[in-house]
Amino acid sequence: MYSLDYRVTTSTCNSDGQLKLYSALQMMQDCSEMWIDSEPAVKQYFAEQNMAQLLASRQVEIIRVPSYKEKLTVTTSVYGMKPMFGFRNTFIYDAEGNPCYKTWSMGAFVDKSTGKLKRVDAATIAAMKLDPQLEMAYKDRRIMVPKTDGIVLSSIPVMKSDIDYNHHMNNANYVRIAMELLPDDFPVHSLRVEYRVAAKLGDQLIPTIHKTDDAIVVVLSIGSEVAAIMEFQ
Repeated sequence: MYSLDYRVTTSTCNSDGQLKLYSALQMMQDCSEMWIDSEPAVKQYFAEQNMAQLLASRQVEIIRVPSYKEKLTVTTSVYGMKPMFGFRNTFIYDAEGNPCYKTWSMGAFVDKSTGKLKRVDAATIAAMKLDPQLEMAYKDRRIMVPKTDGIVLSSIPVMKSDIDYNHHMNNANYVRIAMELLPDDFPVHSLRVEYRVAAKLGDQLIPTIHKTDDAIVVVLSIGSEVAAIMEFQ
């Protein structure tokens, strides 16, 4: 397990003084990325093999939204590892140790040069320290897009500020863009994201909005390819 301490600051708050979901996702992502420092053997293997782990899916349960100046602790732990995929929990706790956000995610192991899936050898998997899988309401990582026609909106360009050190759009920015398209009176209590094709600088993301009785599904596409599918409930 790896953890980072945070505080809800002005730049991470919305107009109501509450932590933005986008900012919470950034905290989770930073903690998950820093986790590899706690596993030196895995870090060395990935460096030698020119490999990286890219987020393939994430599910978020929002228990309580923290407010301005609250102290938070983000923890991340790997509970499962296969040759080409890893599974982790990342939780955000308040100062009393109560969970505010519960998440699980799946990462795909890829070759940095080709962007294609690459297997981790058995010795490295065996050397990994796995933590217990934490309690939450686990859902399928695959999101079913409603078959009804969605509402297609104007395209949104991928800008320089959207790109991270992997040279593609940062995972949290897909959610940031999608949330701008939600109605103001739609409180988000849970989120699922399925990442398909990584968007790059200059790409045009085409949003399609699907509404059901209890959810809004946002699909961001690049031409005929789906970049990300997000289900907000």
